[in-house]
Amino acid sequence: MQSASDRHEYPAHWEADVVLRDGGTARIRPITVDDAERLVSFYEQVSDESKYYRFFAPYPRLSAKDVHRFTHHDFVDRVGLAATVGGEFIATVRYDRIGADGMPASAPADEAEVAFLVQDAHQGRGVASALLEHIGAVARERDIRRFAAEVLPANNKMIKVFTDAGYTQKRSFEDGVVRLEFDLEPTDRSLAVQYAREQRAEARSVQRLLVPGSVAVIGVGRTPGGVGRSVLGNIKDAGFTGRLYAVNRAFPEDLKEFDSVPAQRSVREIEEQVDLAVVAVPAALVPEVVAECGEHGVQGLVVLSAGYAESGPDGRERQRELVRQARAYGMRIIGPNAFGIINTSADVRLNASLAPEMPRPGRIGLFAQSGAIGIALLSRLHRRGGGVTGVTGVSTFVSSGNRADVSGNDVLQYWYDDPDTDVALMYLESIGNPRKFTRLARRTAAAKPLVVVQGARHGGAAPQGHAVRATRLPHATVSALLRQAGVIRVDTITELVDAGLLLARQPLPAGPRVAILGNSESLGLLTYDACLSEGLRPLPPLDLTTAASARDFHQALSRALADETCDAVVVTAIPAIGDASTGDAELAEALRTAAERVPGKPVLVVHVELGGLAEALSAAASTAPRPDSKAPRSVVRAHPIRPLDFPAETPPEPSDTSENAPRLITAYPAAERAVRALGEAVKYAQWRREAAEPGKVPEYEDIDEKGAARLIGGLLARGQGLTLGTDETCDLLGMYGIQVHRALHAPSPDTAADAARTLGYPVALKATAPHLRHRADLGGVRLDLADEEQLRRAYAELTELFGRPEELRPVVQSMAPRGVDTVVRAVIDPAAGAVLSFGLAGAASQLLGDMAHRLIPVTDRDATSIVRSIRTAPLLFGWRGSAPVDTPALEELLQRVSRLVDDHPEVVAVTLEPVVVATHGLSVLGASVRLAPPPARDDLGPRTLPTY
Repeated sequence: MQSASDRHEYPAHWEADVVLRDGGTARIRPITVDDAERLVSFYEQVSDESKYYRFFAPYPRLSAKDVHRFTHHDFVDRVGLAATVGGEFIATVRYDRIGADGMPASAPADEAEVAFLVQDAHQGRGVASALLEHIGAVARERDIRRFAAEVLPANNKMIKVFTDAGYTQKRSFEDGVVRLEFDLEPTDRSLAVQYAREQRAEARSVQRLLVPGSVAVIGVGRTPGGVGRSVLGNIKDAGFTGRLYAVNRAFPEDLKEFDSVPAQRSVREIEEQVDLAVVAVPAALVPEVVAECGEHGVQGLVVLSAGYAESGPDGRERQRELVRQARAYGMRIIGPNAFGIINTSADVRLNASLAPEMPRPGRIGLFAQSGAIGIALLSRLHRRGGGVTGVTGVSTFVSSGNRADVSGNDVLQYWYDDPDTDVALMYLESIGNPRKFTRLARRTAAAKPLVVVQGARHGGAAPQGHAVRATRLPHATVSALLRQAGVIRVDTITELVDAGLLLARQPLPAGPRVAILGNSESLGLLTYDACLSEGLRPLPPLDLTTAASARDFHQALSRALADETCDAVVVTAIPAIGDASTGDAELAEALRTAAERVPGKPVLVVHVELGGLAEALSAAASTAPRPDSKAPRSVVRAHPIRPLDFPAETPPEPSDTSENAPRLITAYPAAERAVRALGEAVKYAQWRREAAEPGKVPEYEDIDEKGAARLIGGLLARGQGLTLGTDETCDLLGMYGIQVHRALHAPSPDTAADAARTLGYPVALKATAPHLRHRADLGGVRLDLADEEQLRRAYAELTELFGRPEELRPVVQSMAPRGVDTVVRAVIDPAAGAVLSFGLAGAASQLLGDMAHRLIPVTDRDATSIVRSIRTAPLLFGWRGSAPVDTPALEELLQRVSRLVDDHPEVVAVTLEPVVVATHGLSVLGASVRLAPPPARDDLGPRTLPTY
């Protein structure tokens, strides 16, 4: 379909899939000479009013000259883009470069006229807004900096498209026409508008999958045990509130019903709208099914079928074609190789998954890229005993399989403003767009907790079915960056559930102070030690003795909660023996009523072999099913993986929001698990408080940004990438106020003596060979050389120990004030973006991996926290009587490095080592800088779905 243009090859990189306002998708691509018939057909479906608004006069049809003009572009001065669904145009946009006189022009003219036309049936879907983002990006690529548009005053919809875009604008009115001019340089407001539209569109696309009015299961076998028939049964047993259809082309023509569900041989035969299709046919038959669904207007697909990217190169190509085909029809996909989706809302009750039972309704959202892990998560949240108490249930569940289309990012967009989800739990094996995930995670975490466990973190590669960009960052660095974004990072699915249950129904602690009380001194001491290990501040445990009654627990918990020196309470309980022992239900009620009186502090219970107490704590609230409830109940069936030992619960009443929900106390079988969950809640609460007052990226008057840009441009003109020499490094860093102590090469004792005379004594003599650089512990450094005699003696010692001067590469450097040696690094990772790292210099820190990391740009708050977040930070603050060093100077250095990399993405790596931080000031003794063309920033371009 695409062909060469008049002047430039077809720009395939302008092609993109986008999500529209209503959650459907469209394909945006350049218009070519092959599109003449499509253009004419498109224009015939546009109303006379829309044509009038476009051409300012009645224009019933396009002439041959018009068609030629609108399909022949040079992709530089004349560009046209089309939005397509099912291969047909639904909207077009074009720009024509103009000069100062408003006439057609070529570069260096940097202004263009832009005009849109959207089919009436697709107006209001956000098509024009998406096209404006993409044509603007194309124009910037072609050195066009400004758009002009002339619009009739009555064309309010198009005026709103321009004015709402967030660009800097000028508006005038002349000869009955509104003229709008706006710069194309992205602004904070335009990016905010783009992100808000992205959130609404992607959230809506997931909502269409999770809240369908009708579902068709395609591939329902007539014999029991098949995937399609199992899913059909699961949907029916869950009490799905919408319309359900069974589809199989092998059904007899006269079959009208299957398992009490309307049956059809094809989706095309269903007379009503189908919102969601669950596909469970062999991979070879999926393309035909997708085509039928697309032509019938199905809005989304859950593809359970396997045989795609997880099976090898051929399967990967099938997966690419599946995504292309579905998006061409405006559909989004969960899968392939998916486990399915669940929505426990009383208005939906959808279990379109392989889970044979509907989870209990609750306020926890679950996302898993693995079906097996999805089963484990549902199982742990579903159980009442033998571990974590099932104190709450699931709002929605998505198992994405190969995540070829809908990913964790999309589900985060949905959960962000989903009123039924208070806590988000995610199991991720890969992160397709780390920059976007970090941005979405930060926004989500500011509103509700987000707990993540990452699998395959030590394997070095994503699972075979996942097509994602690789990151060069180690897992510890990625984990630190996620924590910076407010993500609660845990290591196991047990910890994932532990933290999720606590956060779902308990308030966030105001601080790290923990009261401990219970009827076991030993268990109290174990809890105390666990708190210290997690960095909490426990109060001395209160032992109520084994004779404690429920009243004793109630009074002790009430006193602890009323104590202003306590932020959270951990109650420990062991079985009591005897006729007068406290019953589980009585104790649970005592704890619940005490906790209700002080609702602002979290309460946790550590129980030992008290399954009854765990169940009683869960039941001691008004969410237990009422005998008169009329809502459908989950059908509990035997399952070899997940034993069910409790009755299903009805969903909470609509008024049971997170604000007025009853206090459900979470119980844990081990002190370590309870305290670890509490520790994560404390750290998250602290992040929330700090995020409420974000820091600022400081401005420095002595920074020469333009001079640095000229220097970088001149250096890159030499080649694609290079490591700067010493002088160039010092010059570039100096333009950002970073002064480096120069080191003079000393290939012989005489040149060393000359260098020392130039610098002035005392000096240091260092070996800079790769195996000795920054390794003072190996003896390759001599310090405080006061005169030439000491210098020559030191030179002789080094050559005698380590070899000839050409092997040692010795340098002479003036001495810096004594202090703590540190290292500062910045690197641009192709997947995660620009990252700043800090730690102490030396083998010990490297061996322990004691480095802290922050995403660039770094704020003043980030700089303060990164210095204090390494384990060896006490060495900077006067450890064991040593003098504290100048940490404000260190924080300023970190921010200057951050500014350099943020202002100039061509600076792909910076290393300052060592940076000696003294009591007053600091000294940068070594520095290296690497330049390269910057990697593409997909987070700054127009909205687009990832391609695989």
